[in-house]
Amino acid sequence: QVHLVESGGGLVQAGGSLRLSCAVSGRTFSSYAMGWFSQAPGKEREFVAAISWSIGSTYYADSVKGRFTISRDNAKNTVYLQMNSLKPEDTAVYYCAADKAGSDVYDYWGQGTQVTVSS
Repeated sequence: QVHLVESGGGLVQAGGSLRLSCAVSGRTFSSYAMGWFSQAPGKEREFVAAISWSIGSTYYADSVKGRFTISRDNAKNTVYLQMNSLKPEDTAVYYCAADKAGSDVYDYWGQGTQVTVSS
């Protein structure tokens, strides 16, 4: 069984920064593609960023390009989302997810961490 636990969310003023972490249990973390998603109140969950398992290729939603950075530390079984220049519209619950087949279908999800950006 694979478990994902996010941390690092909180309340920050617009223009500030947060770093989210996602700790993943399981021996095959390094073979998973990992992603971050967000869900704002009353809205559907949407893609934020992803990182491949092999060469660490990264992908971002247009809304966060240049502000957010996804990275991973396979030795620590952890994926990160560095969030800079935060905007009130970034307010959401952020989830990390694992894609074991590299097929853009995410098999495992964390419980989410709240990010609130005040204006």
